[in-house]
Amino acid sequence: MQADFSYEPVRDGAGCQLAVTILADRDAVRAQMREDAELAGYRILECCSLEEFASGSSGSLGDLVLVDCVEADGAAMAILSRLDMRAGKSGAQLVVSTSMAALDTVFGCFALSGAQILVDAGHAERVIAIGRALAEVPNLRLREMAEEDRLMVLRLTEQVARMAERVEQLSPGQREGGGAFRLEAASQAWRGQGDEYVVVDETRARPRLPDAAYIRQMIAQRQARAKFFDGELFADPAWDILLDLAAARAERQQVCVTSLCIAAGVPATTALRWIAQMVSADLLVRIPDPHDRRRAHIALADSTADAMARYFAAIGAPNAEPVAAL
Repeated sequence: MQADFSYEPVRDGAGCQLAVTILADRDAVRAQMREDAELAGYRILECCSLEEFASGSSGSLGDLVLVDCVEADGAAMAILSRLDMRAGKSGAQLVVSTSMAALDTVFGCFALSGAQILVDAGHAERVIAIGRALAEVPNLRLREMAEEDRLMVLRLTEQVARMAERVEQLSPGQREGGGAFRLEAASQAWRGQGDEYVVVDETRARPRLPDAAYIRQMIAQRQARAKFFDGELFADPAWDILLDLAAARAERQQVCVTSLCIAAGVPATTALRWIAQMVSADLLVRIPDPHDRRRAHIALADSTADAMARYFAAIGAPNAEPVAAL
């Protein structure tokens, strides 16, 4: 008797079938997203363009909202910001695919909902994103998986676990024996002076970041390896992100998320996952653009900047020697 591996409806712990809202201006992408959601067992609540959704009645969102927006004009930004607010309040999960050109604008629209943002995503990335959304549903009722499905979920779980472990090891102030992302508050007091960050520590001298040129040289040396070896052999997006932000801080420059994704040296969607993990771990902070509240920049958290400065002092970087506490 042939095994039946067809997808059954996915249901929450109460037995209710999960619903999905699909918003995409590109017809082909919208059709593909609908097919993927139906195959995953979702009930289609709404499937239309962004403009049609905005002009219709403001009904409830699905448990999952799939959005495709590759050109973020003013109208699209307004819709995305409203979706972020509504999803943040309702608990709906958001998966948003966009283009590299529109990434900064789209990223700035999502501050409340913890949206998954995919950049220039292919079909496989969208399917994986739906799977990650399902993994977040408590007491989810699923069909029995085929062996190949089980192996794929296992590999994805292992990858996310490794990422979390690596970020946890980088996290300053982590409690001894604590779990992932359980951090102590910084022991130092911080005060801001304009765009500067000044640490106050009455007990000891503190190091400072070296000149930006030194950090940029280190970054260039790391990138030069790709000329002679496969770049994936040395992929370390968390460290590349920290170095780029340290250089920007030394230069007193702001860093947009698109620039940071490029600096990470991995596909943009992967870089965004690292950035999200590091923000959750309080290694990085998201800073709204003071001139455009719909945009945001990424920066080192104060405690992370202090840890980077001490690292550079430990390896003998020039101009990174301890200085007197203020």
